[in-house]
Amino acid sequence: MLNITDNKLNQKVDITGYKAGQKVFHARHYKHFNRFLAAFSIIMLIVLFLPWTQTISGKGYLTTLTPDQRPQTIQSPIPGRIEKWYVREGDFVEKGDTILHISEVKSEYFDPNLVQRTGQQIKAKSMAVNSYQGKVKALEMQIGALTRERGLKLEQAKNKLMQSKLKVESDSIDLEAANTNITIAQRQYDRVVQLEKEGLKAVTDVEEKRLKLQETQAKLISQQNKLLASKNEVINARVEINRVQAEYTDKISKAQSEMFTAQSNQFDSEAQVTKLENEYTNYEMRNNLMYIRAPQSGFINKAIQSGLGETFKEGDRLVGIMPSKYDMAVETFVEPIDLPLVHIGEEVRIQFDGWPAIIFSGWPNVSYGTFGGKVVAIETFISDNGKYRILLAPNEEEAPWPKDLRVGSGANTMALLEDVPIWFELWRQLNGFPPNYYQPENTTADVKKK
Repeated sequence: MLNITDNKLNQKVDITGYKAGQKVFHARHYKHFNRFLAAFSIIMLIVLFLPWTQTISGKGYLTTLTPDQRPQTIQSPIPGRIEKWYVREGDFVEKGDTILHISEVKSEYFDPNLVQRTGQQIKAKSMAVNSYQGKVKALEMQIGALTRERGLKLEQAKNKLMQSKLKVESDSIDLEAANTNITIAQRQYDRVVQLEKEGLKAVTDVEEKRLKLQETQAKLISQQNKLLASKNEVINARVEINRVQAEYTDKISKAQSEMFTAQSNQFDSEAQVTKLENEYTNYEMRNNLMYIRAPQSGFINKAIQSGLGETFKEGDRLVGIMPSKYDMAVETFVEPIDLPLVHIGEEVRIQFDGWPAIIFSGWPNVSYGTFGGKVVAIETFISDNGKYRILLAPNEEEAPWPKDLRVGSGANTMALLEDVPIWFELWRQLNGFPPNYYQPENTTADVKKK
């Protein structure tokens, strides 16, 4: 009652005379209450020494264990215009199924027979390459024939040079013989003249010897002319060798130049054929890109580009797909101060949104509705939200996660740390201290081994 008057009701009214007052203010009730307080104090004291599991709480969402299993969008590597849809949102598609058909928007690819005409260009250029190859072979044969002919001509000219040299030697010998004859004729003439002066020879004998001397002198001059002619033939033979060499060198060089030109044209045509083949393959692949196909089996989530006739650029997102086969995982975030306490393989308790749970943070064994997980990856760089990302996988030693879980739903996580007394945990919480820093047993063993 409110104390709004000086009249003390408990001093004027004796409630012990009533049955309720007698039951409440009996002496034995004080004794029971004291015993209850004592028992409660003893129980609370014992509870303070019970073990308590320290935890690191985090909030995240469901994802997949590997990147290729996560929801993705399908893009077109080329710009185009939507022509036809083959699926609806929510449909299941197998890998390789056609999702939509697009058409070209660039003028250089409008020709519907572009691939066939490029193939015809390749055939034409290939025939040009074959023609140049034939020309190169013909020129090689011509060069070979000219080389053999040059060898024969040079051999012929060398033989003629050798004949000329031998003729020079023969004429030289004949010239020596003529010199000898003129010497002999001169002696005979001088002797006959002397004998004619002494009267031993007639004048006719002198005239005969003079005539013979003149004939011998004429033969000497003729032989000298023959020797000079033979020497000229030697010079002419050498000139012929040089002329043959120069003539056939010019012919062979000209044929080689034509051959190199043909080879250059052949190589240029081969390069053009290779370029056209590359374009042909690109056009074929571009035609295949006109049909957007599913990269893997899954469900069509949402058509990002809708309607018919709508144009888009290369790399624009067209439709979202969710893979049908995936390994579920949880992506959670922890504070930077708690990151040193998280290790690979550490056990984590997870409470999924939509699944009722009764959670005792310090006694995970008596919690209800939580599921086990293990740390499989720890991000080494802080996320945009100022926390570090942790990836959790199902703990195979515990009950499996619910089958109806969907990627993207929320999840609350508790990483299990060291067991400490409750009084220590209360003292830590009151002082705002972080959980105890520790290393798991297997990690410690690995560190000692190293």
